[in-house]
Amino acid sequence: MSDPGSSVPSPVPPASTAAADAAPRPAGALRTDQKAPALPAGPPDPPPPEGASPPASVAALLAALPGAGIQVSCWVGDWTVIVPADHLVEVCEWLRDAPEARFDFCSDVTATDWPARAERFDLVYHLYSTRLRHRVRVKTRARDGVSVPTVTDVWPAAGWLEREVFDMFGVRFAGHRDLRRILMPDDWHGHPQRKDYPLEGPGELMLERPHDWLRLRQVEDESDIG
Repeated sequence: MSDPGSSVPSPVPPASTAAADAAPRPAGALRTDQKAPALPAGPPDPPPPEGASPPASVAALLAALPGAGIQVSCWVGDWTVIVPADHLVEVCEWLRDAPEARFDFCSDVTATDWPARAERFDLVYHLYSTRLRHRVRVKTRARDGVSVPTVTDVWPAAGWLEREVFDMFGVRFAGHRDLRRILMPDDWHGHPQRKDYPLEGPGELMLERPHDWLRLRQVEDESDIG
């Protein structure tokens, strides 16, 4: 049985530190002695595992367009073709038309935002061949404010998908015939899926006092009418 008197008392933190730790902080706020974590620079896009052979469509693409600057990545069995934006349409047309590929269906276009990177946006195109029943992912990168060529002349169904990327991330597609918001109102400020978009929305009135926000909208509408 230990002697209570022989135990070493734990050090008492300075009053200033204790008071700072005890003071209430907003959820997610950092303490004064904490540093904000570094922003991630994006996914690593790992190369194919050693000994893994690309599918016939990807191998044929690399052989057909050796000067397109194509990078190949493979992760958990999914193959990705990473293409510079100035070769995007050329690669997509080949993937649609080549006998080894026949990717006639663009099932999705999406994006991810990596603000720490110069080319902050990854644009991702998910392709499927209804004839050959195989898939591939195409990725290109874009700087903020720099347009990416549209693929709507390759797959017309990409029109609405590119509009969603524009709406959520602010990426513009050169050559798109009807590039406007598709989910948010036309007068919405900002792009909600950017990582620097405020969590509370474009203004405190949006969520905290929605009735005040509606009144402001009504005043704006009436001033437009007048």
